[in-house]
Amino acid sequence: MEPKVIYEDENILAINKPAGLIAHEVRGKHFRDGTQIKEETLVDWLIQKYPSIKNIGDKNLQDEVPRPGLVHRLDRETSGVMLIAKNQKTFEYLKELFQAQKIKKTYITLVHGKVKENGVIDKPIGIKGGTVRRTVHVSRGAKMVREAITEYKVQKSFGDRYTLVKCYPKTGRTHQIRVHLASIGHPVVGDKLYGGKKDSLGLGRHFLHADSLELPLASGKRVTISADMPEDLSNIIDRLASE
Repeated sequence: MEPKVIYEDENILAINKPAGLIAHEVRGKHFRDGTQIKEETLVDWLIQKYPSIKNIGDKNLQDEVPRPGLVHRLDRETSGVMLIAKNQKTFEYLKELFQAQKIKKTYITLVHGKVKENGVIDKPIGIKGGTVRRTVHVSRGAKMVREAITEYKVQKSFGDRYTLVKCYPKTGRTHQIRVHLASIGHPVVGDKLYGGKKDSLGLGRHFLHADSLELPLASGKRVTISADMPEDLSNIIDRLASE
């Protein structure tokens, strides 16, 4: 699960994160027989390869799990583009861009059912009480409810069973794309938390890939950083196309 560097300059590092690699340690979450198990993370790889990143980050989160250089995250099972700041000034700059929604994010996903047309999902997301699940049913006791908007465009349908979709989240809520697509009856293939359906394609993880990020650099230049779709996902598409 070695990350691949896909862009680098004096301020920014961008990697293609493989599925299965967790971004940073989740304190108290990984236990076996009462003993905490150390799991290799993206942060471990970063500190080994780029030691100077170790002290870069949000100075207001001293009690949180260390996540040096990380200005955003991807779920464990999600592959694709992640940005890492190589100095504190860039960390603050990228953080502001994300908060101001000045970074265009593009994801590719395969969902159940036939999505007939493009659309925008504008549904606030909150945490379902007593769980780690997110929900759009915010009137049912959901906590930490926040605005969430996802634009989506149909790329290709495979009969009535599956549709390849590009998503453009305008906000950055945890599990946003997965929750939103499930809310319109088209859950992400392989999504064990929100899918509610068996992974009939045998993928073993959810089909979600962070395809690209488009952003202005501090210099004023605008760049688009893209990550190739991993083989496990592209093989599924090829298989469906040949059926």
